[in-house]
Amino acid sequence: MTAPLYAQEETAPPTEQMADTTPAPEAPAPEAAEESTSAGEAAYKEFMAGPEGAMFAVNNLWILIAAALVFIMHLGFSAVESGMCQKKNCVNIMFKNVFIVCIGALTYMLWGFKSMYPGEDWLVNGIFALGKPLPNSIADGEIVANMTSAYANYTYWTDFIFQAMFAATAATIVSGAVAERVKLSSFMIYATILVMFFYPITGSWKWGLGWLDKMGFYDFAGSTLVHAFGGFAALAAILVLGPRRGKYTAEGVKPVLPHNLPFALTGVFALFIGWFGFNGGSVLSADPAGVSRVFVTTAMAGFAGGLGATFFSWIVIKKPDLSMGLNGILAGLVGITAGADVLGTWVAVAVGAVAGILVVIAVLVFDKLKIDDPVGAVSVHGVCGVFGTLAVALDGSHSVLTQLIGTLSVGAFAFVASLVLFLILKVTIGVRVDAQEEEEGLDVAEHGAPAYTD
Repeated sequence: MTAPLYAQEETAPPTEQMADTTPAPEAPAPEAAEESTSAGEAAYKEFMAGPEGAMFAVNNLWILIAAALVFIMHLGFSAVESGMCQKKNCVNIMFKNVFIVCIGALTYMLWGFKSMYPGEDWLVNGIFALGKPLPNSIADGEIVANMTSAYANYTYWTDFIFQAMFAATAATIVSGAVAERVKLSSFMIYATILVMFFYPITGSWKWGLGWLDKMGFYDFAGSTLVHAFGGFAALAAILVLGPRRGKYTAEGVKPVLPHNLPFALTGVFALFIGWFGFNGGSVLSADPAGVSRVFVTTAMAGFAGGLGATFFSWIVIKKPDLSMGLNGILAGLVGITAGADVLGTWVAVAVGAVAGILVVIAVLVFDKLKIDDPVGAVSVHGVCGVFGTLAVALDGSHSVLTQLIGTLSVGAFAFVASLVLFLILKVTIGVRVDAQEEEEGLDVAEHGAPAYTD
């Protein structure tokens, strides 16, 4: 997903270049202005009419379709989270998902994109860059540089919208983990800061050609930079928030049953469809060999994860558990995301199967530790994100140590940043609803309307 370095550099507008050094020029005659405005457009049309134009259009179209597929993943997250939780909190969960994708895309436009892909504009080289708003339009002189293959296999606008669809997923991972007891206003503040400031920082370390990229760390589409980031941020939030009331008793763990497993299944399948855009779009072109290979490794890892979790959980808990199978599919998809373009097809199956087994173990261990994660988000995204990143080394050309340093660095940053932010919110405005609201359900307490009327 790394954009070319030069693609993120900007030329200062003429008014900034000439400020306080030369007198303002006279306004050009209307004919001259018209010629200047049409020059870039004419060059763009000439490029599109040439031999490279057709392939460029195909590449660009595929990345736009992939962006739309990634957007569909937010529908999947909404359905999985609400289906796996109690019906009295369904509206609250869906509201959070609506808010996250809206605020995520807009804050990425305002700050995140330029912070994550700074080009040469690092504040601290390779570690941190200031963000700034996306330009309102592309100047005529920059049309060829930003709207043709001189930029990449896609246009500047396509680059932004594809990355923007990724941005909100980290906060969505946290949404499921803190469901059914988090205070809505606090979560909205938390999600905004997480996706606007924290996610672009670690993203820049690799995809913005920062320090992790320079040391050889590899994460094709985000097992660490998206999933482990969200998983460890979620873990910190859970620890501050505490478990749902009545989940852990003196007699042991009291299961909180999902209210709509068909809804959860629909959400997982929607996520699976979206993952073809998530991973397939990260090829950053419509290259037939590259995209088709990534589709196969992604799909096979997801299927293997579903089977691995299904049969392993059947052995451990003595019953075939649908929710474990669903999380196994997601675990396999998370696990292959870092190496979908470099791992072999049967290696992808093995990675997916192991991820499916790991997610079952992680869910049971977190319950033993009384860490309440209603949808298994930390297990799926955090644990399997780390595993998938390490599994990249199975291709024989990447270092396990480098992969370990990369995934632990991102996970540690996400955990500490999330912990500090959630603690600040806890001591200022509070992060948890009161006992009565939790018992009543957040749909009525926070929104004044239930999801179901019967």
